Amino acid sequence: MMKKLILAASLILSFLLLFGCTMIGDEEDNKETSEPQQSPEQQRRVSDYFPIKEDVKYVYEGKGNEYASYDLYIDFTSEDKVQQRKSTGGTILVDVIEVKDGKVTRIFSIEEAYYRENLLDKKSSDEQVLLMEPLEKGTTWTLKDGSIRTITETSAQVTTPMDTFEAIEVTTESINSKRIDYYAKDIGLVQSVFTSEGSEISSSLSKVEKDAVYTSVVNFYQPSGVDDKIYYKGKGISFKTNDETAKILEEAYKEGIDADLGKVITEKTKINSLTMDENKIVKIDLSKEFAEEMNKNAGALFEGMILQSLVNTFGQYYNAEKVIVTIDNKPYESGHISMGEGEFFQTNFTKAVEIKQ
Repeated sequence: MMKKLILAASLILSFLLLFGCTMIGDEEDNKETSEPQQSPEQQRRVSDYFPIKEDVKYVYEGKGNEYASYDLYIDFTSEDKVQQRKSTGGTILVDVIEVKDGKVTRIFSIEEAYYRENLLDKKSSDEQVLLMEPLEKGTTWTLKDGSIRTITETSAQVTTPMDTFEAIEVTTESINSKRIDYYAKDIGLVQSVFTSEGSEISSSLSKVEKDAVYTSVVNFYQPSGVDDKIYYKGKGISFKTNDETAKILEEAYKEGIDADLGKVITEKTKINSLTMDENKIVKIDLSKEFAEEMNKNAGALFEGMILQSLVNTFGQYYNAEKVIVTIDNKPYESGHISMGEGEFFQTNFTKAVEIKQ
């Protein structure tokens, strides 16, 4: 009798466990099926189609114009901004683009930016939305110049020298022209086609290089105490994304161009900051060691040559004629030279001699 009771209890317990598990499973299934399902368009985000990446180079092949081919480098990035450097071989254009609040917006742009400076905090009155959520056909917005920009396809097939992509197609229509841009997921812009009065210009992605660096040639100037001349030589300087320009140029200047020439920036000297203002005046702030070593080791003539070398180097880098030199944010002052607030030096290349070896 006892054995029968134990067997019956075991069967009841097994049934309850099985029934309970089934109910829990059904409850979870009902919970999952009751949640609203998002459409593919609702799941898409502009950040997927305009990703912010570092140390990447995008190569575009062009047709219809000599500047349609270009290389695109990434200068600087933050959480929601990217500074792009577009090099066509004839000029350089820098754009700052913000990816935020469901929009991809070009917030700042500058032409002929042969120098490299962090402009992520810059903004202009000519902001332009490049891409906008919802990423679905028919999304439309108007640009400041009156052009109409519309998402015309969400699964367009576009073929470039690199690959065939499924892309979001964005069409911009103006009075006398039309532009179509294609954005692919996890890559960004893969093709642009501009048509106007029967002519067509296109730029298509051909390659994406990882671990890329941007290299530019910088002329460094150094004085000679032997013949009282200033010499210069171009050096290829490479930058990775978010490298501090002042620090990279400081290290290159310390290496020098010729061991027999006088040092301009010695080992103890630091470049605290380097920038150019809206009036095209370069401002370079140096640590106190620059002036201290000048007082200790240079006479009036040689100090002037060192300063002229410094001014020529950074003035030419920014393509500017005026350079303000400060020491720890105070006007430059030494035993021989004293500058007032806002006073600047000027570039002078008339007697500079190039080292061609």
